Amino acid sequence: MKLLFGLLLMTVTTQAHALKLTASFSDGQPLPLESGWKSGNVVPRLSWSGAPEKTKSFALICDDPDAPTAQPWVHWVIFNIPTTETSLPSDAKGSVQGINSYGKQGYGGPYPPEGQTHRYYFKLYALDTLLSLPAGSTKEQLESAMKGHILATAQIIGTYARKK
Repeated sequence: MKLLFGLLLMTVTTQAHALKLTASFSDGQPLPLESGWKSGNVVPRLSWSGAPEKTKSFALICDDPDAPTAQPWVHWVIFNIPTTETSLPSDAKGSVQGINSYGKQGYGGPYPPEGQTHRYYFKLYALDTLLSLPAGSTKEQLESAMKGHILATAQIIGTYARKK
């Protein structure tokens, strides 16, 4: 508080929420080897903080824009992640798994062509609602359902390469 010309001025500082996504790898760096499709298919550890106050659920999409066969190749679609969760993989009861480009529900790890390094975008969305989508929904269906409900987004990019 300051006193200026007999007037009491109060300084009010508000801090905007900044959704932040972190992982078991650094942004732009290689994913753990075991996260690959044929190397264990283990979801890399993801965690977040800074969700807006009105968040009712989270959604996450992981895709590979460098894939030669599908643009982009979808590795993971998961939504209705409860606001009580601040990390994945976890039990995440109440969350719903969509379908990936392998034709399966859940996470499908990287498997780029030998000798190529691809980028994998993990995009987290804080939503103001729970979505009325069934298990097995596609990335496109999720993106359509999220329109008008996204409060904040965060992203981290990992890379993965298969040696020849």
